[in-house]
Amino acid sequence: MFQHKTVLLEEAVDGLAIKPDGIYVDCTLGGAGHSELIASRLGAGGRLIAFDQDDWALDNARKRLAPYIDKVTLVRSNFRYLEQELRGCDVPMADGMPQVDGILFDLGVSSPQLDEAERGFSYNHDAPLDMRMDRESDLTAHEIVNTWDVRDIARILDRYGEEKFARNIAKNIVKARQQAPIEQTGELAELIKVSIPAATRRTGGHPAKRSFQALRIAVNDELGAEEEALEQSIRCLAPGGRASVITFHSLEDRICKQIFAKYVEKCTCPPDFPLCVCGNKGILKLINRKPILPSEAELEDNPRARSAKLRIAQKLG
Repeated sequence: MFQHKTVLLEEAVDGLAIKPDGIYVDCTLGGAGHSELIASRLGAGGRLIAFDQDDWALDNARKRLAPYIDKVTLVRSNFRYLEQELRGCDVPMADGMPQVDGILFDLGVSSPQLDEAERGFSYNHDAPLDMRMDRESDLTAHEIVNTWDVRDIARILDRYGEEKFARNIAKNIVKARQQAPIEQTGELAELIKVSIPAATRRTGGHPAKRSFQALRIAVNDELGAEEEALEQSIRCLAPGGRASVITFHSLEDRICKQIFAKYVEKCTCPPDFPLCVCGNKGILKLINRKPILPSEAELEDNPRARSAKLRIAQKLG
């Protein structure tokens, strides 16, 4: 059964300022919590287009969204193909670009994917090393761990996991696989554990947490997909349309913050000029200058929400 607690549910959907007859996109369908709330606010002329590359999530959504099925289009695809897929969804076009009224991203991995042992995402369950969100993709954590060289393994552990002991972990992985391939998440978690000094292991949660996160991000090219999709989302928003983006990792949040900032109006005129003459108008405005964080009540109910941040931007007319 697909059970998932949707993070920042009301805040993210409220941020879209839903119009009953608008067209909205949920780029990360997952447990369908955000999609269900969006669909419930749409009138007869409204429409929701929801993306996911996980068949399990799509099957669950067909059941959960059944009351709104006449308003919903499910798309099996990675959201990095947002613009391409919207072209095939019969949405309005302007200047050759699909146009929608709101786009929502809830980045990261949904709870069922983390908790389902066979997916290989979790260091708490022994399972084959996989970590693919899309079961049809080629790259797996098994391939990275057993075939990549020590420098490349250390690089992704450092960059995507911000792991201080990345080099030592990578060296021990390569040493261990010379005896036999590393097949299971349990083997990898133990290798990571012994690669980290005992004093460090006593603080900061499970010692494999950062490395498993880094491998998952690398397997699914999550940051590359995020960057591509956010750029496309700005092009695909109609004037007045909004993007709501929930991130769970500092690198995810940095990408969102930087992309939004790139398109926000930046006047370069001297402060004493009575009127702007630089012409740097920008095409976005930020709805919230600082990210919206989960409430204390939500954190008590769902500790996995602790690292979540919500940023909202609106396309200018």
